[in-house]
Amino acid sequence: MPSLVQRTFAEGLGTAFLLAAVVGSGIMAQKLAGGNGALALLCNTLPTGAMLTVLILTFGPVSGAHFNPAVSAAFALRGDLPWRVALLYIGSQIVGGIVGTWVAHLMFELPVLQVSATVRTGPCQWLSEAIATFGLMLTIFGSLGSSQTGAYAVGLYITAAYWFTASTCFANPAVTIARALSDTFAGIAPAGVLPFVLAQMAGALAATGLAGWLWRDDERPRECPAGDVRTSERHGRHK
Repeated sequence: MPSLVQRTFAEGLGTAFLLAAVVGSGIMAQKLAGGNGALALLCNTLPTGAMLTVLILTFGPVSGAHFNPAVSAAFALRGDLPWRVALLYIGSQIVGGIVGTWVAHLMFELPVLQVSATVRTGPCQWLSEAIATFGLMLTIFGSLGSSQTGAYAVGLYITAAYWFTASTCFANPAVTIARALSDTFAGIAPAGVLPFVLAQMAGALAATGLAGWLWRDDERPRECPAGDVRTSERHGRHK
């Protein structure tokens, strides 16, 4: 059974790799796309979806592979994860995301400390983030019980949502905060962070409520979103 320290570290490390993929592939895409925005977005999308799938398969057995404060909060609300653990996960995810962003800057010989100037704001963007997160959470809840199904479902959902949402699917408060610290293709100006996070949490809350109705509590698997770690911590166990 992984210790709490191991699980919390896995959440931070996984989120760091996720942001390194998001920001790093965005930098590479911008360099190689020659000003073609659609090509740059595609080059940013594919590595992100692929990396997320790999990270869930890798770290799922350790921590459940949340990598997202909205996911950790949702599982705490469902009673599947103690709030003290969820808060540790969330802190580790935010720190890991920032570190991953800085590492991406270092790999491409960019200044480590940056603040994004890319404006992403407005009702359409906020609605997109709420819908993106709502769909992500339903994907997670609907694939509970199978680590491989969950990993591929989440990776494919994010890949698709990059393209059908106006915001390009952040769907993750830790990702949003970290991307505000990168003045690159993947960035978001700091003024846009709070509305994005509020929209994401609203989408996650709505999906959590709907999932409790679609998949009855006495029938749903007791498992973290995509990993093999059973969420029986509330009974003092973490298989």
